[in-house]
Amino acid sequence: MNSDERICSIALTLCPGIGHIGAKRLIEGAGSAVEVFRNRKELPEILPGINPATVTALDCPAAFLRAGQEMEFVEKNRISCLTLKDEAYPSRLRECEDAPIVLFFKGNTDFNRLRVINMVGTRRATDYGKQFCADFLHEMAVLCPDVLVVSGLAYGIDIHAHRAALANRLSTVAVLAHGMDRIYPFVHRKTAVDMLADGGLLTEFLTETNPDRFNFVSRNRIVAGMCDATVVVESSEKGGSLITADLAVGYHRDCFAVPGRASDAASIGCNRLIRDNKAALIQSAKDLVCAMGWMPVSKAEKPEAVQRNLFPDLSEEEEGVVHILSCRGDLHINTLVVEANLPVNRMSALLFELEMKGVVKALVGGVYHLR
Repeated sequence: MNSDERICSIALTLCPGIGHIGAKRLIEGAGSAVEVFRNRKELPEILPGINPATVTALDCPAAFLRAGQEMEFVEKNRISCLTLKDEAYPSRLRECEDAPIVLFFKGNTDFNRLRVINMVGTRRATDYGKQFCADFLHEMAVLCPDVLVVSGLAYGIDIHAHRAALANRLSTVAVLAHGMDRIYPFVHRKTAVDMLADGGLLTEFLTETNPDRFNFVSRNRIVAGMCDATVVVESSEKGGSLITADLAVGYHRDCFAVPGRASDAASIGCNRLIRDNKAALIQSAKDLVCAMGWMPVSKAEKPEAVQRNLFPDLSEEEEGVVHILSCRGDLHINTLVVEANLPVNRMSALLFELEMKGVVKALVGGVYHLR
């Protein structure tokens, strides 16, 4: 990726009044962050309806000065700067309308592997919640050893999820609510360092950004958007984990919650998510793996490859989906999106057409089955 694209992407985040959605639309419309600035005066012709104030906001030398300073820090500390144009950028997150146009990553992992989950919850985790994290990820390591576990490095469920992932040799990433020049809370620094070997630290924020309250809400959209599924382990009546769950539902991701006793304050949020049908109830990793269609299929159980001439009226993209299902067995839509390298909305349209043609069948939880 050209360093100019990185500097221009950072600079675009610093232009006043544009925002996440506006910046992403500018890049999609112009083709790149470089082209946004290069063709600033022509943007009204390229993107009809653009606000003149946006064109004015893009004339911001100070943004480029700050972007250059950030790139110096990034290069000095061997941090990856990922733009929307980078293959390594989380593909699931890229599909979200308010995806950040630039991310900073320190570590070693693949954001675009087949299975990515996040585990979130209260900062006042009980022994029940801590033990669930340990048991869940121990079982997950057996069922899906390639899964990436995402959380926020916060007190409570977050840090216990990271540590349980490390204990079971699962890749784990912390999404931060501040820049890469610090770790918050500092007492979790050792865990953060341990994560760099297989996993790491991810943020959209520049250095010198404090972990202010509103940054955590912004951080939560990344946690929700980059994953196939959100798992809320414990939550009180209000809290950041419920925001993450709502964001996940809004992004058409699967959401799961761990039930608790009605009298337990730390389970009120989870129980309500289940009651309101915003989250499916799970009691183990196997529950999630089954709901997501991630159960391993033995060679003896794999269906015979579907011959092309059985479905002569299929398009090339539809045949590709059929081929994946015939080789892999039942799959969740998010896994199909990654396997076929197609946008979520396009995959949804293809699956609808295949259902109408009687080729596939939709199962519970967004899983699809080849008829």
